[in-house]
Amino acid sequence: MNVFEDIGDVFIQQFAYVGGLSGQFWSGLLALPSMLPITGKRGRWQSAIRQMAAIGVAALPMIGIMALCAGFILALQGAAELRRFGALRYVIDLVAIGFTRELGPLLTAIVVSGRSGSAFSAEIGTMMVTNEIDALRTMALDPIEFVLAPKFLAALIMVPCLTIMCNVFGILAGAGFMYLSTKMTLGVYVRYVFDSIVLRDVFSGLVKSVAFAAIIVQVGCMEGFKVRGGPEAVGRATTSAVVKSTFLVILADLFFTAIFYLTGWNS
Repeated sequence: MNVFEDIGDVFIQQFAYVGGLSGQFWSGLLALPSMLPITGKRGRWQSAIRQMAAIGVAALPMIGIMALCAGFILALQGAAELRRFGALRYVIDLVAIGFTRELGPLLTAIVVSGRSGSAFSAEIGTMMVTNEIDALRTMALDPIEFVLAPKFLAALIMVPCLTIMCNVFGILAGAGFMYLSTKMTLGVYVRYVFDSIVLRDVFSGLVKSVAFAAIIVQVGCMEGFKVRGGPEAVGRATTSAVVKSTFLVILADLFFTAIFYLTGWNS
């Protein structure tokens, strides 16, 4: 009987977590207009700009290096099999479609989760430990609007931009491989790439990236708001934020891929 009670407790905790995450998401969504330059407050917009630099610009070198490595690896693995059938040209399709649909959004989300998601949790967790969040509430300032909303808006803008750059770097890695293996020029390679992908491939990847951005910000901030105790609690929250956001990103990727497959969107 204790086993069933433990299982029930786990399910209740997980459902409560999802419910809290949903409530925080809607609160953050309603707070977004206050971040905009025209309808919002000046200080909030400047905070969102700083978050864009931290989430997007600072992450670009790491994403570029990962995309180049992943693109070259994908081309090598694909060529190892396709060469046997005299179909080396289809390596271009593999790299281009693979990055625009799947690898670009997923690699970007993993990098942002490790860099920014953990930083969000640590920052808010430290504010909880030092009672800064309580001080904001005392001054009639909503912590969701003051702390979460700038990060949310910045991620919604920058993660799709990083995804596009990840796609570009990954496809360029394929160009390097094709030049080394077949002496194919960049112009010919680019023409083949544009023949391979269509606009809905890029759009499906951008839809995923927006969902991934929301997951990373909401999970990272929620883990920070849940911190109780001292520095050890902040460390545990940071670890939990990265693990949970990465898991939910992969789960969301599975969901979107299944939806696109069943509806024939990517066919």
